[in-house]
Amino acid sequence: MIQLSFVLCTLLLGRFAASAPAASSSAAAVSSAAVSSAAVSSAAVSSVVSSAVSSAPAVSSAASSTVVGTASSTASGVDATATVPFASTNPNEPLWGPDSNSSAPTPERNQLGASILGPSNIPIELENPDLLAPPTSDHGSVDNAKWPFSLSHNRMQTGGWARQENIGVMPIAQAMASVNMRLEAGAIRELHWHKTSEWAYVLKGTTQVTSVDSQGRNFVANVGPGDLWFFPPGIPHSLQATDDDPDGSEFILIFDDGAFSEDATFLLTDWLSHVPAEVIQKNFQASPGAFDHIPAQELYIFPAAPPQGATAPESPQGQIPQSFVFQLSQMNATQLSGGSVKIVDSTVFPVSTTIAVAEVTVEPGAMRELHWHPTQDEWSFFLSGEGRVTIFASQGNARTFNYQPGDIGYVPAAMGHYVENTGNSTLRFLEIFNTDRFQDISLNQWLALTPPDLVKAHLALDDDTIAHLSKTKPTVIGS
Repeated sequence: MIQLSFVLCTLLLGRFAASAPAASSSAAAVSSAAVSSAAVSSAAVSSVVSSAVSSAPAVSSAASSTVVGTASSTASGVDATATVPFASTNPNEPLWGPDSNSSAPTPERNQLGASILGPSNIPIELENPDLLAPPTSDHGSVDNAKWPFSLSHNRMQTGGWARQENIGVMPIAQAMASVNMRLEAGAIRELHWHKTSEWAYVLKGTTQVTSVDSQGRNFVANVGPGDLWFFPPGIPHSLQATDDDPDGSEFILIFDDGAFSEDATFLLTDWLSHVPAEVIQKNFQASPGAFDHIPAQELYIFPAAPPQGATAPESPQGQIPQSFVFQLSQMNATQLSGGSVKIVDSTVFPVSTTIAVAEVTVEPGAMRELHWHPTQDEWSFFLSGEGRVTIFASQGNARTFNYQPGDIGYVPAAMGHYVENTGNSTLRFLEIFNTDRFQDISLNQWLALTPPDLVKAHLALDDDTIAHLSKTKPTVIGS
């Protein structure tokens, strides 16, 4: 202990001497002797420290080598990785896909894991390679962020069906819920209203929508494939499939509340069947018997003749001034190196004050860049192709999910993520947000617009890499 104290004191004296102003020759001689002594003693300290390090957790030689040496043009000060190992560069691609051989799924990656000895659900495992054999970069815990509409209970009616997703089946999805609905040609989703707003994206066919606002102004329009409609909270409306497509129509509905239930909708027939008959007669100033044939319970979805034309009855109050419909299919997409994007929010669809959307395409091998959304959760719906998403939830928590057409994804606000095309065809999906304005933050742009020395200190990047960071958002990056 006395010897170690002597050594440390000698080292400190040597450092003070080296940093002092120039001295006289006699003093310099003394300092030289002290420094020589320090150099000898340094070897002793090195031996002691080496012994201590040998019992500590292993650190890569590359990381430890950065502790000593002069600063280069790519970093100012000690390399940030001096205190931790470098991140692994081992490949972490999906090990199989939905079309792989049924023998492919096995929970093994590199030297980790082992085969399954018990029963397994091969079709599900084929669709979720990064859950069964996760990338080694995954860590910790992230709530389930995938729900296939195929697993939702379907409410079947004469004329169509509806299935929903909400926190009952996807607890992570707190900010939004959804319904997938199909109407045969002519079939009607009856006159109704909600406590929440209703936003829709048409998947196939044409749907005629009608509405009346609180000022007695009315609205009728046909909404085709790839187009949108929006109804504010409490505004009554109806949906009816036209016969433009002999199969009728199908669409996705989004509601700005994760606890929303389609079964809690306010329906015209449900209401009137629970109002005394004499009250109905008095309210409408109708003759006796005029309302004797109203349904005894809700109709919800029912068959009818297809609508002829899309003209609203003349209203003395006029028509609703802001359209409840937006033709997203006619909007020019922004072309990017790896795909395209269309963004619709209240800046171009003014009535849509609670829902914003980005329709994104990603070509094979490309990816929706690393990014996050500052304040809003992202509800996503996969229309075609295959993709995967890794969600970074902070504090070392990250998990990767695989998606196919008909799947719902969800990323809570501020959590970093990307969307990578893992298939052989174009990946197309919707990013939907409970907000009036679309916002995202690009990791690439953030680093490009941050002082270079600060970025170098964090990531040890060289000047060429820094120079190639993008000062504009890449959004979708080509392979």
